[in-house]
Amino acid sequence: MTDRVSAIARSVEALLRRHPVMGSDRSGGLAGPDVLVGLVGRGIQLSRSPAMHEREAARLGLSCAYVLVDFDALNLDDADLGMALDAIASLGFHGVNVTYPFKQSIIPLLDEVAPDAAVIGAVNTVVFGARCVGHNTDSWGFAESFRADMADVRRDRVVLFGAGGAGSAVGQALIGLGARQLTVIDRDPARAQALAGRLAEGNDAVLDTTEDIATAVTTADGVVNTTPMGMAKYPGTPFPASLLRATQWVADVVYFPQETELLRAARAIGCRTLPGIGMAIGQAARAFELFTGRAADMAAMAHHFEAAA
Repeated sequence: MTDRVSAIARSVEALLRRHPVMGSDRSGGLAGPDVLVGLVGRGIQLSRSPAMHEREAARLGLSCAYVLVDFDALNLDDADLGMALDAIASLGFHGVNVTYPFKQSIIPLLDEVAPDAAVIGAVNTVVFGARCVGHNTDSWGFAESFRADMADVRRDRVVLFGAGGAGSAVGQALIGLGARQLTVIDRDPARAQALAGRLAEGNDAVLDTTEDIATAVTTADGVVNTTPMGMAKYPGTPFPASLLRATQWVADVVYFPQETELLRAARAIGCRTLPGIGMAIGQAARAFELFTGRAADMAAMAHHFEAAA
């Protein structure tokens, strides 16, 4: 273990020692719970993932520690991601969730990527074992949330803002949900084109990109934001909300705050809206199953989410 990996491991171990379910063995080392998992990302201190996983584990009679490996709070660089994974694995974690900005950059660091994640090109769940395997539960989570609340909306023309990890997962979900034309918009046009090209393979949907935001939004049936815009750390909207009209639907993957500035503006003019909470709960339920081998109850997970407010 390199000095840098050891240093990161000590930082994460310090987080673990403060967790109420952690104990010490006779040698002074950590005595772990039945399930030891976490979340790797930036600006994640307000995440409700710990509450969802720990309370669902408790409901099933398992002890669980879910810790936030926040690169901002730990003063880590993006280049430390691989060493952070090594450090986390060395501490006996069963796995980690992965969020912004690492859902794509983590892929080359893994031993294996599950077929769903390989198609999407993004990973949000990593399971440790003999091999370090990446999965994507975001796409399933978004699709389940959409089917529950937006099954009857038109999907002839949909605009997707964001071509990162979340955008890749949601784009794949939208195609599976019957979007006939999907326009990808990203501040990096090349990244938008790369995602559109990848999503176009093997299906009949029309994929394109544009830098003409006004035309794309005003002619769409629905719009989905998968960028960080709307998070507490990144206030604002990914496009001028004044472009929306009441007959459209608007979805956001940001779940804290539950109603982003975009959704609030859309709802005010009469748009149907889909908040990110449904995707957050769905992806967590599927990740919980990957971590534990036990099926999570979606209704219970939703209750855990709300109770953590």
